[in-house]
Amino acid sequence: MTIALENDWIWDSWYVHDGDLWHCFFLKAPKSLINPELRHFNVSQGHATSRDLVSWDHLGTSFAPSEGPAWDDYTTWTGSVVRGDDGQWHLFYTGTRKSEEGLYQRIGHATSDDLHSWTRVGDGLCLDLAGPNAEHYEADLMRGFWHDRAMRDPWVMRDPEGDGWLMFFTARAPGIPEANAGGAIGFATSKDLMTWELQPPVFVGGFGQLEVPQVFEVDGTWYCLFCTAANHFSKEQAEGLEGGPVTGNHYLIGESPRGPWRVAPGFLDGDLPCRRYAARILQTPEGLRIMGFADYPDGTRFVGEILDPEPVIVTADGLLQVAPHSQE
Repeated sequence: MTIALENDWIWDSWYVHDGDLWHCFFLKAPKSLINPELRHFNVSQGHATSRDLVSWDHLGTSFAPSEGPAWDDYTTWTGSVVRGDDGQWHLFYTGTRKSEEGLYQRIGHATSDDLHSWTRVGDGLCLDLAGPNAEHYEADLMRGFWHDRAMRDPWVMRDPEGDGWLMFFTARAPGIPEANAGGAIGFATSKDLMTWELQPPVFVGGFGQLEVPQVFEVDGTWYCLFCTAANHFSKEQAEGLEGGPVTGNHYLIGESPRGPWRVAPGFLDGDLPCRRYAARILQTPEGLRIMGFADYPDGTRFVGEILDPEPVIVTADGLLQVAPHSQE
């Protein structure tokens, strides 16, 4: 069974494991819009639970844009969920505002005791491209050069090298002549999940955008999963990939969460047209599993459902590989 809704499209998702339950949070929008490209600015967050990542119980809407004028009154896009030291759950998410036409993205923060009902911390805003380290980012909208002021898809995790927390996010670096070479993995740190300090990016280059980053470790090697589109490959990356650019999910390899990072050879999970996008890799007792949404697999119709998990293996040389479909 996929994660699907009769009346809503589903796309980006993120997961957390609590006890014997997996919690999936996902972006959704009504199919009554008819045009799936309108979904991004008619969005809310849904919530479902499962014991096996295959059969899911849907719990309805868990989070949505602010109702009055606010920094996140237009969209509440992709994020991540972690549990703090006090047992409280923390949601970090992407927000945009109507008065800016959704072109400027910022990162917000909400908390919950039950993983479903979320309360914004203050007005919700916790991080923007401001302060001393903003100079390392494309902090203003570059009209005619790129389509948004990118700061989205926060991935938050404990710092394995200290007592605090790390945040990674989709961003862009300034001053790079080739638009498709300016994608970046942004970075911020916090001691307590409440106050965040913007840091320089941990990676720049290769693609115009590296969306939905997820940083994790397997057997001493660090990986940063991301997704990107065929039309966002840099010239160097496009020329270096046998068969040419594809749309889907790829990854960086690093020595630690802070890097240095490099683009893995080949491409992990891509197709033209795209079969699966905005994937996550989950660490389960049975091994690694990849989950993402069905995009335009036949090239004509947006599906908007999350595909069943598929196995991912780590090769002898430390590379990730999605098991062939025949092994499902």
